[in-house]
Amino acid sequence: MQKYLQNTFAKQLNKASFAQFGHSGHANKKPPVRVAITGAAGQIGYSLIFRIASGEMLGPNQPVILHLIDLPFAMAALNGVVMEIQDCAFPLVKGIVATDNQAVGFKNVDYALLVGAKPRGPGMERGDLLKDNGKIFTETGKHINEHASRDIKVVVVGNPCNTNCLILANQIKDIPKENFTAMTRLDHNRAQHQLADKLGVHTTDIRKIAIFGNHSPTMVPYIDQMTAKNHKATVDQQWVSQTFIPTVQQRGAEIIKARKLSSAASAGNAAMNHITTWVNGTSESDFTSMAIPSDGSYGVPKGLIFSFPVSVKNGKYSIVQGLPISPFYQGLLDKTIKELVDERNAVDHLLK
Repeated sequence: MQKYLQNTFAKQLNKASFAQFGHSGHANKKPPVRVAITGAAGQIGYSLIFRIASGEMLGPNQPVILHLIDLPFAMAALNGVVMEIQDCAFPLVKGIVATDNQAVGFKNVDYALLVGAKPRGPGMERGDLLKDNGKIFTETGKHINEHASRDIKVVVVGNPCNTNCLILANQIKDIPKENFTAMTRLDHNRAQHQLADKLGVHTTDIRKIAIFGNHSPTMVPYIDQMTAKNHKATVDQQWVSQTFIPTVQQRGAEIIKARKLSSAASAGNAAMNHITTWVNGTSESDFTSMAIPSDGSYGVPKGLIFSFPVSVKNGKYSIVQGLPISPFYQGLLDKTIKELVDERNAVDHLLK
């Protein structure tokens, strides 16, 4: 009965939303796209939804239908979020689906930001976390394969996001594997700020940096091709190895220590950045960081979901080739490759 009422609510709300928001003139020149957010009642979801609804992710002329997905226990809170969306009267919002039914939630979806995942609890080993999240992302992958748009673009935010994405993509039979990515844009943004602060420039002046590897403390912030204000820029190697890299790798833990909560706003911002860049592309003088299926570049085993420097054009990403890898960086790469291979081995039974 609970499922029936919730799904009925989603259908009624979707119809009501179309009626409420009506015609918005200029914005309606484009047909709406459907954007799914899992874990939509959580902190990251809350930081995302209103910015997507305002047009920040896909542009001020792109109407959206929001698909908000969460677990049954979160539906009351999610319905409160829906009321807030309605009360904002966003011109771009052409419908809302709020549900705990993934078949409904992923129906014809064009973009998916997969925030929902089981968090790591006290005393929990990484292997336990992988096992529990494996069940979640196996199920989600099946629903995306069966119900979503064949052109869907997916970013996995919930940790451990690289291997969660690997599990998810393994369930996909009818959609290209390259449409499934994991988020390291938050690490990229963190690195960009640290470097801008060190060099006394604005974050937008820092280009040609990247994150290699896993979204974990083994990630590799790569800066050997960095430019600042379009000129080659260098920083002291001791600062890089002793301050910069550890700061980027441990930033999330430091925020939890300070806030007693995870980095919800910056994570939501980075998830939007990921999709915005995927849609609009990178400039010719820059690249970004995305965790994507490895094609063997830089010695990374094929199939691992691994963060690379990528350039993006016309909605397609490609790995930036030929970046020089010093012995220092190769040592770091070897560690993050090993960690991801170990994670893959731990969930091997879900990949068959």
